[in-house]
Amino acid sequence: MQALVAYSKRLEPVPDRFRDLDRGTFSVPECQTRVDLFPEFRDGKMYYYADLNVRQSPTIAAFLAILFSAINGQPPSTVVAIPDDFVRQVMDGIGLAGREVGLTAMLLRVKRYAQQAATAAA
Repeated sequence: MQALVAYSKRLEPVPDRFRDLDRGTFSVPECQTRVDLFPEFRDGKMYYYADLNVRQSPTIAAFLAILFSAINGQPPSTVVAIPDDFVRQVMDGIGLAGREVGLTAMLLRVKRYAQQAATAAA
């Protein structure tokens, strides 16, 4: 649990340029916690930011910090290639399988944003 709290603190804050956007467009309703995921496609690479209450949801913040550290700055194809069972593999490994539904929804949203960016760039 200490490692999760440490990772949760690594989640970058949402840049100001996203603060005034319609949150409904970026919210992940499948998750019990309010999470807004903001994608950005620039210079052929994907960048993601999440707005959530890190203190109330350190598990989600930690998962997103780990995920974003691996995919931010990568081309959409890297994001799309993440296995659909990635969340299950990670959460089972640390004994937190109960968060799988919401985290899987976030992963699928991240992959969908990457697929949309790849399609728009083609």
